[in-house]
Amino acid sequence: MLKRRPVVLLIFLSLLAVLISVSLVSAATEVDTSELRGAVTLEGVRAHQAALQAIADSNGGTRVATSPGYEESGEYVEGLLSGAGYQVDRQNFDFPFFQENSPPTLEQVSPNSVVYPPNDVAGFFTMEYSAGGDVTALIQAVDVTIPPAATPSSTSGCEASDFTGFTAGRIALIQRGTCNFSVKVENAAAAGAAGVIIFNEGQAGRTEGFNGTLGGPVANIPSVGASFAIGEELYNLSQQGDVEVHIIVDAISETRSTFNVIATTPGGRDDRVVVVGAHLDSVAEGPGINDNGSGTATILEIALQMADLGIEPRNKVVFAFWGAEEAGLHGSAYYVSQLSASQIKKIAVNLNFDMVGSPNYARFVYDGDGSATPLAGPNGSKNIEQVFLEYFGEQNLETEPTAFDGRSDYGPFIAVGIPAGGLFTGAEEINPDNGIAYDPCYHQACDTFANNNDDAIDEMSDAAAHAVLTFAETTSAVNGTDKGKGKGKWANAMEYRGSHLLK
Repeated sequence: MLKRRPVVLLIFLSLLAVLISVSLVSAATEVDTSELRGAVTLEGVRAHQAALQAIADSNGGTRVATSPGYEESGEYVEGLLSGAGYQVDRQNFDFPFFQENSPPTLEQVSPNSVVYPPNDVAGFFTMEYSAGGDVTALIQAVDVTIPPAATPSSTSGCEASDFTGFTAGRIALIQRGTCNFSVKVENAAAAGAAGVIIFNEGQAGRTEGFNGTLGGPVANIPSVGASFAIGEELYNLSQQGDVEVHIIVDAISETRSTFNVIATTPGGRDDRVVVVGAHLDSVAEGPGINDNGSGTATILEIALQMADLGIEPRNKVVFAFWGAEEAGLHGSAYYVSQLSASQIKKIAVNLNFDMVGSPNYARFVYDGDGSATPLAGPNGSKNIEQVFLEYFGEQNLETEPTAFDGRSDYGPFIAVGIPAGGLFTGAEEINPDNGIAYDPCYHQACDTFANNNDDAIDEMSDAAAHAVLTFAETTSAVNGTDKGKGKGKWANAMEYRGSHLLK
């Protein structure tokens, strides 16, 4: 009998291997998404975009969070989803609101008279969440390095000790660098600065005036982000004598209230939740029909068609329409902040669809494994990317990777370790194929129903429907690891909060 044990064990292990193999094959069985993809049509998505355009037209041309246009957008989505049988909840939250009322001013009063161009990469921009103010004062450089180091490494203004000897009432001249802009401004205010000029650090790719964010109201002083050329000029002059500068920021920076719309399938496993998100708000300047009426319309149509087809997903699906994304991802951040540790672990994936109809589009897929961009997503993000890549491959459609840089609502999810992925068709960046911006109307009044590419909407909505149903029906965990592992890693690595630079 002793001699037979290895044989018995071998037979047992062989049977076990077969069972495991069968289980894995079953779990990986491809979901047939053709019926849903056929139901999610270009016409259906465009009809929702037309409705959002009509709402904006009736409300001053905008659907910005807290506006009547945003309220009506929410009511439109809520009504359709409630009628389709979803559990629909309005999640209210407060957020830091910022609105610039007129172009800012930055001018050198002495030793020369120079007016720098506002809202221009050759000049300067108001920092998002800067306080309003009208200040004329001498500048004082804070730990500035001219010429700059070969690689981005400046710690100018990052420590309170940088302001030792700073004269209260002066305007702090600070170099962009390693810490968040908010830290620099807070330290300057604590040292008694009357205003702040943060100029770009000076390396290749870091020379232009920039649109940074403080993340919220942090100090009651005006703050701007200027080009390296302006900062270098002011610094060099200050080494020779007094330099007086005039700053005007005309802005509102305060706390306001808005909401997310959360629609949940009645059934499905609640320990493997699929959160499908798109932001519902536009910028103040326009109706936002590509950004992000395209993503809103796409996931709304997917949700409605899943209900109409009677699809009862194996896993619970949450369709989330985020508020105040344009102000800094506040809706999605609030949603994630309200999740318990247990609820975070139960979210299998976050799928994000922000701008999927850009006129001069490319098919961007978020680079979950970090193979082509600096930052990989949390464990499982590679699997999400692969679902999209395999789908587009089957359709003989080329794709390009896009980075997890913090510019959209996946940010708060990956910050707590939730796997994420999604699609994007491009914003203000230049398409190298033709030298034209992917979306020439990005964040402008011309982002209307006409600001669209039908092929982009058709292709991306099908890919989105495929991914949503694939993860809604999966029988296995997406990442298979503890989502808490590495918590905070991604948040610290991301450069943006929404469309604004953090540091």
